[in-house]
Amino acid sequence: MDNFSLVIFGITSNLAQIKLIPTLYDLVAGDSIKSDFQIIGVGRTVMDQAQFSLFVDQVLHTPNRHHTHEIDPTIQAKLMSHLTYLSADLTDISSYQKLAEIMDSKYKNRMYYLATFPSLYTAIFNNLKNTGLTEQNGGWTRLLIEKPIGTDRDSAKQVNELLCKYFTEDQIFRLDHYLGKETLQNILTFRFGNGIFEPLMNPQFVDYIEVTAAEDFGIGLRGSYYDQNGAIKDVGQNHLLQMIALATMDAPASYSTKDIMAKRIEAITSLVPLKETLITGQYASYLSEKDVDPHSMHETYFSFETKLTRTKLAGIPIFVRGGKCLKRTATEISIIFKKSETRVLDHLGGDPNVLIYRIQPNEGIVLKLLTKVPGHEFKIEESYMQYCYPRGVDLPDAYERLIVDALRGDQTFFNDAVEVDAQWAFTDQLTQNLHQNPPTIYEKGSWGPSDTHIWLEPSTAFCSV
Repeated sequence: MDNFSLVIFGITSNLAQIKLIPTLYDLVAGDSIKSDFQIIGVGRTVMDQAQFSLFVDQVLHTPNRHHTHEIDPTIQAKLMSHLTYLSADLTDISSYQKLAEIMDSKYKNRMYYLATFPSLYTAIFNNLKNTGLTEQNGGWTRLLIEKPIGTDRDSAKQVNELLCKYFTEDQIFRLDHYLGKETLQNILTFRFGNGIFEPLMNPQFVDYIEVTAAEDFGIGLRGSYYDQNGAIKDVGQNHLLQMIALATMDAPASYSTKDIMAKRIEAITSLVPLKETLITGQYASYLSEKDVDPHSMHETYFSFETKLTRTKLAGIPIFVRGGKCLKRTATEISIIFKKSETRVLDHLGGDPNVLIYRIQPNEGIVLKLLTKVPGHEFKIEESYMQYCYPRGVDLPDAYERLIVDALRGDQTFFNDAVEVDAQWAFTDQLTQNLHQNPPTIYEKGSWGPSDTHIWLEPSTAFCSV
């Protein structure tokens, strides 16, 4: 990996506190960065380096569900030896002149991470360009930008046009952290590295597919963002469409960024938005959450049906749901197989076979099948043939993995402009006239509003030990 400077705009933001600063610690702790580097955190808060060190210390020692392990003071000190703070007005070019002075000239490679409001993008890019900080002088310059890219297809197009005004497509890394999750990436190996299951991925054998992103907690302190977007734009437009794409895309011609991305895009562009199937809900007490409009009609739950018009799985129903304050936290893709017409033991009952990609928690890939109950009587029971990740071993966090990929210049698990456009094209059609009718209120701890589809309940019986 090349030596580099990493500049994080918005180092004091909620995203940086929950995700980025803990990720930087993990990168140092895991010795994932073998090169020499400097990290500059840029924020509006006025503080000196000593105050910033206290801020980082507080962030690392504040428990959150994304970062649960103990903090080693030696590793923290090592991180701080690379980490500098710059108090800045992101609209003022003098702040970028100060940034240029801080950036060590020995680091020819530069990566800018935007953890800021999109309204600041134009000012940031203009000021970077006008101070020469976008130039590639003997090294590379790259941009890491967080989803969401826009709030609909038109605004996303405007953002992408803005990005391409200052950077080429090979410099832009649009980050959807779900694409960095271990199990989601493992789907490609499982499907296309083995010869057993992929021949079954067609309408002859597959009955339907379910995609679930359920959380048993609410919006927390994200009210100002969440109530401008709702659940569909928060997770449906990006995370769930990525999950569908990886689970249903045809085999790429090669394991290359270009070929994998092309097949993901093919799957997303072939999805049919059946908007008449859309159901939305809002958990009880949502309107009392911090920074939420007391008359808000934004959804905290959604479900809909879709299908593909291309790929080997074309025509198979795909049922999608996501929401907050549901019965259980579980993100998974379930491939439900048809019952064989020649099944000899059909009289003994039992549900169909199901292949499950569990993204979180209890990550793993499992196949639900029927086996004989030990004993004298001939009875059957549901069992799981499972691949589970080792317990007690920290898997690389999605952000950790994707930042390393960006430093290496690997765009395989990032979105390009065409893929973002395809995601919004589907979402915009699905959500036309979304707020003409209010969402259905549902109780916390339930599975959301009633639905005509009978959903599989995410199992706790596998990958739990």
